[in-house]
Amino acid sequence: MSAVVAPVPATPARSLPRPAPALLALLVLWGAFGLVASIGWAPTRAWWIAGAALAAIALFDAWRVTLVATPRVQRHMPDTWPIGLEREVGLTLDGDARQQPLDVFDLHPGGWSMQGLPRRLTLRRGESSSIDYRLRANARGDFAFEGVQLRLHSPWRLWWHSRVAGAAQPVRVFPNFAPLAKFAMFSAEQASRLVGAHLKRRRGEGTDFHQMREYRVGDSLRQIDWKATARARRLISREYQDERNQQLVLMLDTGRRLLARDGEFSHFDRVLDAALVVAYLALRQGDAVGLLASGGASAWVPPRRGVGAIDSLLRASYALQPKPIATDFLAAATELSLRQRRRSLVMLVTNLRDEDMDDVLTAVQMLRKRHLVCVASLREDSLDTALAGEVHDLRDAIRAGATAQYLEQRAAAHDALRNHGVMVLDVSCDQLAASLVEKYLAVKRDGLL
Repeated sequence: MSAVVAPVPATPARSLPRPAPALLALLVLWGAFGLVASIGWAPTRAWWIAGAALAAIALFDAWRVTLVATPRVQRHMPDTWPIGLEREVGLTLDGDARQQPLDVFDLHPGGWSMQGLPRRLTLRRGESSSIDYRLRANARGDFAFEGVQLRLHSPWRLWWHSRVAGAAQPVRVFPNFAPLAKFAMFSAEQASRLVGAHLKRRRGEGTDFHQMREYRVGDSLRQIDWKATARARRLISREYQDERNQQLVLMLDTGRRLLARDGEFSHFDRVLDAALVVAYLALRQGDAVGLLASGGASAWVPPRRGVGAIDSLLRASYALQPKPIATDFLAAATELSLRQRRRSLVMLVTNLRDEDMDDVLTAVQMLRKRHLVCVASLREDSLDTALAGEVHDLRDAIRAGATAQYLEQRAAAHDALRNHGVMVLDVSCDQLAASLVEKYLAVKRDGLL
């Protein structure tokens, strides 16, 4: 695990000491003593002397804690953060005081899930103390750790002194790339099955020559290379593979439709994860992959080959966020037509509604003049839940009827696209990655590009 170290600056942020519970308890006792003195059960002079002594002790203790040097802090954490997965963060503290008790809290980005903080420890001169805690990022983009919050205890435990050690440290949160690392251990076909894609058997052969090999039962006579067979004195077959060096462009909607959420993450988070999966598998197949994001946030990555191109896609897309604005599909199609001249498989991922049909249909017809187009339309899980739920009263009946009508209109919109020769996928977020992979491999094996 590579580490990112956050050193403490020369002048850390400080605040005035605050009373600790022990000092508050002494003040309460002194107040009670004053009540006793006010009714004559104790001499008033003794109350004043006790108050002066308490003030002197408290001020001396506060002065001593302000003189304590701020401990040195180093933060150790992974240099890459995937959304939705826990990662371990380590803090190492060194102090110059003889014995310094303190509380530690790391100022991690707000809203992240955290386990293991705050922690209380005692620093001793010449020794280092290390603590670990677990952190889980729940959003992509650029964030920062705003230093480490330290709360020092005064020698007599009468005061707390809060300090912030360390400068702001930026961190980038990427989509969940754990599946991509897992796929690297398998072939493209095996990785496709891991995401749930159901691969159909090929009808016919690939178009690119791959290798010569010994004849196997089931090979057609057309595969036999008779010259090689004569030289080797045994049957030799030619093996073909799907055509390589084709191009795939992922066209992602970043408008209001992708703000919908199923569970903890937005639809766009799920779309980005699925897009990276199909991109990685396409790169493994020898194809070039590009990305166009349009609607809210915009991004363009021209198609590139090689597994290393996945890094370019990650860097360009990790901070993309959908915005509550309507997507101009015609403008997006125009931009893609101008940028991408070579014929490609264009996979448009959105949440299609019947009111979008005119704009989407015009955009798709423009793209189909040069490209092969597939539209993946996301479906909210709540629709399936509402339709499958039991009907007990009028409210349930109205909800079920409205859901059925909406799904019927949605299906009509999809049928309109299919009637114009467009491939359409009507899928939930959980099905998206497998459906995109299946369609991509089907296009490859049928030689549609």
